[in-house]
Amino acid sequence: MKIVLAYSGGLDTSVLLKQFIDAGHQVVAMTLNLGESDMVAGEGSQDALEAVRQKALKLGAMDAVLIDARERFIADYAYKALAANALYEGVYPLSAALSRPLIADLLVETAAEYGADAVAHGCTGKGNDQVRIEVGVRAKAPHLKTLAPLRDKPLSRPDAIAYAQAHGVPIAHTAAKPYSVDANLWGRSIEAGVLENPWNRPPEDAYAWSVAPETAQAEGDEVVISFEKGTPSAALRQAQRDVGAEMVFELNKIAGRNGVGRIDLIEDRVVGLKSREVYECPGSVTLIEAHKALERLVLTRDELRFKASLDQKYAELIYDALWSSPLRDALDAFNAKIAERLTGEVRVRLVRGRAVVTGARSPFALYDESLATYGAGDTFRHDAAGGFIEIHGLPVAAGAAKAAEAAQRAAPQLV
Repeated sequence: MKIVLAYSGGLDTSVLLKQFIDAGHQVVAMTLNLGESDMVAGEGSQDALEAVRQKALKLGAMDAVLIDARERFIADYAYKALAANALYEGVYPLSAALSRPLIADLLVETAAEYGADAVAHGCTGKGNDQVRIEVGVRAKAPHLKTLAPLRDKPLSRPDAIAYAQAHGVPIAHTAAKPYSVDANLWGRSIEAGVLENPWNRPPEDAYAWSVAPETAQAEGDEVVISFEKGTPSAALRQAQRDVGAEMVFELNKIAGRNGVGRIDLIEDRVVGLKSREVYECPGSVTLIEAHKALERLVLTRDELRFKASLDQKYAELIYDALWSSPLRDALDAFNAKIAERLTGEVRVRLVRGRAVVTGARSPFALYDESLATYGAGDTFRHDAAGGFIEIHGLPVAAGAAKAAEAAQRAAPQLV
């Protein structure tokens, strides 16, 4: 069998790769660059990922592909979620959940390129990612078989280490990692270890992209996010306007050094159980706050009220592995129509754990200072308010009158 394996280079997927090869299968190891290494290694990120690719080849993979998917991830997945202000259970920007349909799409595309019979992943049976990847694969290529060995036969960390040592699989160390971490440019998720007890405060060593808000610089930073039909950009470095993946990368650094984007959530998983998840999402939290502020400036009251319910549904679709659903496509069309007027600038103050919007402007702004002011130049028709109140309150007044009449009829009559 020819298999495309989603390969991170870590212990579990390296053991899976070796097991597939030892069982006589041809394996193509597929590794993605989604920006995680950028946040850790900076300019050396490509070298680190190339080392992962070379590791797969040394283990016996028939080929190993390294796909730079950063721009595709931001443009086609993260920014669609941004258009919906997508926050699962009101707080989580869905960084890990957004990457899984992209992984599924690239598994399908790579399988077609190599003529593979199956794709494989290293997810366990308890997590959300198995659902997201496999539903994504079925949506694009239902004929492909999806293999999930760690779900079918769970492998403990000591057993994985023992197998690796016995079969020549290089591993960085043998001590159990304190946390399970997943990251891309939209955010970093941390779970397991001491975090499994929801009473335990997350230790500082769980965080890598942000400082503790109370220790952040008191003066903070100010950024101005520009939007052109809903797509953001920003001048975050001198004489250069950042867009796409580079902008999100820079925002992660700026917001992170101000303690922005730390999230601690008791989360309802797709498979039904609750889990304790800790996230660092400095860039995405900043962008969502700015996007919401521009919407409040530009959209009508009815649009904002209606969109709020759709935004919640959009976040649930992403989380619940329904990225490929017709409903999400329909919501994308709605958000694209809304975005035609989402052009403008939003100023955000990043200070000690908070992303605070301090100003917004747009050529499509519905805010009119001459109507809103209480000072000179007020053009609002104050004398019209009395008639508006009478008409607006008519149902309430009519109901109260009828209730009073009914109460009078029901009252006992004195003789």
